[in-house]
Amino acid sequence: MRQFFAAIAAVLVVSSSGTAYMQGQKTLDIYLIDVEGGQSTLFVSPSGESLLVDAGSAGERDAGRIVATAKQAGLTQLDYLVVTHYDGDHVGGVKDVSDRLSIRTFIDHGPRVSPAGAAPPTPQQQTNFDRVDAAYAEARATGRHVEVKAGDKVPIQGLDVQIVSSGGQVITTPVAGAGASNPLCRDFVSHPLDTSENINSVGMVISAFGRFRMLDLGDLTWNTEHDLVCPNNLLGTMDVYLTTHHGLARSGPPVLVHAIGPRVAVMNNGPRKGGSAETWDTLKRTPSLEDIWQLHYSVQRPPTAAFEEQREPGGPALNSPEERIANLDETTPAHTPAYFLKISVRQDGSFLVLNPRNGYSKEYKARLKR
Repeated sequence: MRQFFAAIAAVLVVSSSGTAYMQGQKTLDIYLIDVEGGQSTLFVSPSGESLLVDAGSAGERDAGRIVATAKQAGLTQLDYLVVTHYDGDHVGGVKDVSDRLSIRTFIDHGPRVSPAGAAPPTPQQQTNFDRVDAAYAEARATGRHVEVKAGDKVPIQGLDVQIVSSGGQVITTPVAGAGASNPLCRDFVSHPLDTSENINSVGMVISAFGRFRMLDLGDLTWNTEHDLVCPNNLLGTMDVYLTTHHGLARSGPPVLVHAIGPRVAVMNNGPRKGGSAETWDTLKRTPSLEDIWQLHYSVQRPPTAAFEEQREPGGPALNSPEERIANLDETTPAHTPAYFLKISVRQDGSFLVLNPRNGYSKEYKARLKR
C-alpha cells in the first residue's frame, strides 16, 4: 500500500482538480459542510489537490451540498475521498456524490468486519449493511481504491495527512513532535466496550506548512481514543479539533481533548444530534480552547441512552454564540441555503474561520513553532 501511494504521489505532482488553484493558491482551505449531523469535510491544499472526508447520507440533499461546495472551491473533480467508516451518515452519500463529481482515489479501512464482542446483525440490519456496502462498492469501482492502516499517509502535495487510527488499531509511534507523557491518564475512566462500526474509524492528523494541525477522528469512541494519548500523547497539540463523533458523549474523553490542546473546536452536529452536555463540559474545561464553532444550533432535547448521555443536550446554555453557528434551523429538511464553515490557513500557521451565513469571521494568530 505504501508503494502504491509513493507511485501515485509522483504522478500527481500537478493536480488537475481545477484551474482556480493552478494560479498561485497559497492557503489551505477547509470547508465543513452541513450534512445535518453526519460528516463531510473538504480540504483544498495549497497545491490545489483535494481531499473529501466522508459524504454524509444518501440522497440529493447531502450530495447537492457537497458538490455545490466543491464547485464553489473551484474544483472539477475530487482527488481523494476518505471514508472514515461505514455508518450511513458518513458513507451513505458517496455514490450520489460520485455520480455528480469524479473521484480519483477512494480510501477506507478495508472490508466491513464486526468488532470483537458484537452481536450478530438482525436481518434488517444485514439488509441495510448490504445496501450501503453495495452502493459504496459501485462508486469505488470508478476510481482507485486504497485500504489504509494506522501509520500510513495520504500523499497530497502541500499537506501532511497522517492516518492515526484505522480498523480498530491506532498508531504506536508518535507523530512528529509528539510523544510526551500524559499525566491526565491517571484520571481516565473507561466506557463500556464499543462493538459498533465506529471503533473502526479512520482518524487523521492533517498538517500544513509545518505550523498548523487539525485532528479528525471520525466517530472513534472513548476507549480507543484513550489509546492515542496514554500513557504518552502520540498526537501532540492541535490548532483545530473536529469534535469526535459529532460531539456525542460516547467520544471525546478529556484525557484526549485536554492533551491535544486545541485552540478551536468545530462541532459537526445537527439540530437534534451531537453536542452532548458531557462534551460541552469537556470543551469548556479545556485550558487552551479559545472558541467553539458549530454547524448547527442544538435544540434542547431528552438525553439519549445509546449515546451515553446523562443530561439534556442543547438549549441556550449548550450552544456557541449565534455568530459562530453556521445554521440556525431547528429541523433537518433540505433547507436552502445550507451554510458551511470555512477555515483558511496561511503559510505562517495563522488562520481565519468564516461563517458565510452572517459574514462573521475571526482571526487566530499562529502558534509558536512546535
